[in-house]
Amino acid sequence: MPLTNGDIPATTKTQLAAGQDLLDPTTAVHFLENEYKHQDGLDVHTLLDSRTHGGLTYNDFLVLPGYIGFPASDVALDTPVTKRISLKTPLLSSPMDTVTEHSMAIHMALLGGLGVIHHNCSAEDQAEMVRKVKRFENGFILDPVVLSPTTTVGEAKQLKEKWGFGGFPVTENGTLRSKLIGMITTRDIQFHPDPSDPVTSVMSTDLVTAPSGTTLTEANAVLSKSKKGKLPIVDSNHNIVSLLSRSDLMKNLHYPLASKLPHSKQLICAAAIGTRPEDKQRLQILADAGLDIIVLDSSQGNSIFQIEMIKFIKEKYPGLDVIGGNVVTVAQAANLIAAGVDGLRIGMGSGSACITQEVMAVGRPQAASVFNVSSFAARFGVPCIADGGIQNVGHIVKGLALGASTVMMGGLLAGTSESPGNYFVSHEGKLVKTYRGMGSIDAMEDKKAGSGAKGTIKSDAGKARYFSEGDRLLVAQGVSGSVLDRGSVTKFVPYLLAGLQHSLQDMGMKSLKALREGVKNGHVRFELRTVSAQAEGNVHGLHSFDKKLYS
Repeated sequence: MPLTNGDIPATTKTQLAAGQDLLDPTTAVHFLENEYKHQDGLDVHTLLDSRTHGGLTYNDFLVLPGYIGFPASDVALDTPVTKRISLKTPLLSSPMDTVTEHSMAIHMALLGGLGVIHHNCSAEDQAEMVRKVKRFENGFILDPVVLSPTTTVGEAKQLKEKWGFGGFPVTENGTLRSKLIGMITTRDIQFHPDPSDPVTSVMSTDLVTAPSGTTLTEANAVLSKSKKGKLPIVDSNHNIVSLLSRSDLMKNLHYPLASKLPHSKQLICAAAIGTRPEDKQRLQILADAGLDIIVLDSSQGNSIFQIEMIKFIKEKYPGLDVIGGNVVTVAQAANLIAAGVDGLRIGMGSGSACITQEVMAVGRPQAASVFNVSSFAARFGVPCIADGGIQNVGHIVKGLALGASTVMMGGLLAGTSESPGNYFVSHEGKLVKTYRGMGSIDAMEDKKAGSGAKGTIKSDAGKARYFSEGDRLLVAQGVSGSVLDRGSVTKFVPYLLAGLQHSLQDMGMKSLKALREGVKNGHVRFELRTVSAQAEGNVHGLHSFDKKLYS
């Protein structure tokens, strides 16, 4: 008898279970656990079995949902980036000359991630960018810029332009640990008419100080109660020994996730170098500037050059953490792990501006690369970075689900205002920004990249990364192009993080650690996507639409 509108008589058997006895709905969970032998979807090992499914990339699969028992805001995103250093968020910016210089590195660190400063420039320029990152935020500033009584107002203005801040202590002989006689602020010199006047004619002498031995918490309390911008820390003879800045207090309030060293409260800074002999000199300059993490930048990291460089760094600079790469196989990873790396970059040919796989026929699909290498590296306690192929929040989630500790982005961040590329209006009237792969002809022929290095143009980072320094004819492994304007990373990165938290909430995972454990024990399940499934999962069937990602 067909169903009709209205109530179904209790004696009528529903057609949903024709030929079967209906079960008590309250026993559904128990029935599932005891009667269903196979879970939905696939475990990660079955999913990423290349012999069965071929090499997969991020678009080829989905993560199945779990149980939501907590708000998205409770999801913890802290994760290691090296053996010794952890971040509050798993996002890194790539060491590309149209992505990461000091502005990007500063803001990525403030937002809980990390920016890796590119090396397609002179060693001095790169070191200057490192110093700007390290000086941007401090606890106690142990090496403040100190002025002497003979310093002029004009020189003080030049120092402000150089360092980006305008508060300087003035001491009797212009050095640290000499008697403090005053403070210069931006307000003191901003409209002063005569740049040749000494700073003593405009400096403030009504100072609030704290004695040496004051804890950071106590010093912050003194500074917050005062109306001063700086708090000098002095010894019993009134000699300045360090400095505390009000702007750092404000940064702590506005950026609670900031990636900082626990002792100095300075932002964590990473920079890239190559594996040539002259890169050892560059490394020394960067180490002197206060670098924390060195990234060895090579498209194919499994080389004698990188292995020797890793051993050299670990012996001469034991305080520096070394990230090696790039690798896509466990054999590549094993050699670098044995050499002593503290982290690995995974990816070859998957970047949006990279054509290595097309031109060289060498590489590996990114999902297969990340899972296999990170699973192997985890046995030795080496965190991995999923580098390349990231086009949206979903790709970030998938890279982390497959075992990466962090995700590195290039093209996704190249359109932000903090990247060093140039803005222009496209033929379609849209605001775009220049972006290029480091294997592009433009990057490999960039004359300014070799300034200050041996052989000028032959020593730029683009050639070194792709082992092309001695080539008469350059073979491109990247392209130059443009990306749409994305605004500031201070808005875009929080959108990525919120999306990541909501994704983990959908999976029922309260942290990245729980996600990795859930994938490992088979609790987190996956599903392959056909071409039709991929089309279904994107916008379809609309005459027109506006894809606004965040507000």
